[in-house]
Amino acid sequence: MKKKNHPIFENIEITAAAAEGKAIARVETRVIFIGNAIPGDVADIQITKKQKKFFEGRAIKFHKYSEKRTLPKCLHFGVCGGCKWQHMEYTWQLHYKQQQVFDSLTRIAKVEFPAINPIIGSKEIFNYRNRLDFSFSNKKWLTNEEIEGGEEFTDRNALGFHIPGTFDKVLDISECHLQGEISEKIRSFVREFARANNYVFFDIKVQAGFLRTLTIRTSSTGEIMVILQFFKDQADAREELMNAIAENFPQITSLIYFINPKGNDTFHDLKVNVVKGRDYIFESMENLRFKIGPKSFYQTNSTQAYELYKVTREFANLNGTENVYDLYTGTGTIALFVSKYAKKVIGIEMIAAAIEDAKENAKLNKIDNAEFFAADMKDIFNDAFIANHGQPDVIITDPPRVGMHEDVVRCMARSGASKIIYVSCNPASQARDLAILDEKYKIVKVQPVDMFPQTHHVENVVL
Repeated sequence: MKKKNHPIFENIEITAAAAEGKAIARVETRVIFIGNAIPGDVADIQITKKQKKFFEGRAIKFHKYSEKRTLPKCLHFGVCGGCKWQHMEYTWQLHYKQQQVFDSLTRIAKVEFPAINPIIGSKEIFNYRNRLDFSFSNKKWLTNEEIEGGEEFTDRNALGFHIPGTFDKVLDISECHLQGEISEKIRSFVREFARANNYVFFDIKVQAGFLRTLTIRTSSTGEIMVILQFFKDQADAREELMNAIAENFPQITSLIYFINPKGNDTFHDLKVNVVKGRDYIFESMENLRFKIGPKSFYQTNSTQAYELYKVTREFANLNGTENVYDLYTGTGTIALFVSKYAKKVIGIEMIAAAIEDAKENAKLNKIDNAEFFAADMKDIFNDAFIANHGQPDVIITDPPRVGMHEDVVRCMARSGASKIIYVSCNPASQARDLAILDEKYKIVKVQPVDMFPQTHHVENVVL
């Protein structure tokens, strides 16, 4: 060990993977979380932060590289922060995601559960996303190589992703392997056209500029939606850019913009302006079609969303007589996916615009046994609501990463439902909620699904 303030531990073996894409090493009784290594590496670790129960650190010299490693595909790996496991073989990514589910159920839920089904991996481990959001910034992030090169950068404009831990610095992306070739071409064209015409990239600190964000959505039906956000409306420049995009990419189905002078990038409360085509694209799943607007939520991996929903439907094992509640229904995709196997489906979601999408998609697919309600879950899902709309036979819940409010969990436990299917993108918060449900229910099936290859994130379904 060296250095008192930032000690270095030499020849330390990385032994396991942890949450948030970090790895674990142990020195005597101390746990160290490391962001730039994987299990099997042997390295010198410099401590960057000391907590009471653990340290945080980074590998500064590798003595041995893990056999679990692979060569990262993206040149931005290690800086971007988006694909933290891209240097790990995919089979090992799946291994540690499955382990994450096991650890959460064991250490957090502390309940009995059966053997976990093998994780369902993704056939496509690159170019699987149907949506990417890019930010414009006049504060381009300079990499260590660029700083050490001594070049003076007069153009600090960037279009890409925010650097983790910073709110005003954006990495200028020259390639991304998450969405596909059309996304690459559109992003590159917009950036170069903006630079050539001296458009002002956004300054988030002082809230000034013209270009704010670029969103590209693609669908399994082959349709494309492109969304620009402008901080202020400079009509001539806006029309020039939007017309250039439309002319150079005639395959775009929906070309949209927002004028957003707010302090954040959300546009759910803003007017949709259509330049070309319609204000939605279509997604399809089995015999269903879903309208996806610029404000609509849809699982960002269409292929794996289908696998996830099939697991949910299989766990529900409906026979056509059941009253099904779908909590946190979003745009109603799961509710509509199981509707033809149920007597009635009730979907609840806080975001009113999402519920309007759900109702629209029910009409589009001629589904008449689904009802949708917009309200905060903890305020609407209670004993009175159940009394008015009928006792659920099956409850499907797919909450956000934070999990469910305790009142919702306890109401669910009182509901009398014969089955609860809990879909989660965060095994830790899911495990916390399952500990409460364990008072009335027992886990009989567990199925992890990998929705996000190259990352540490994992989806998990529990019956």
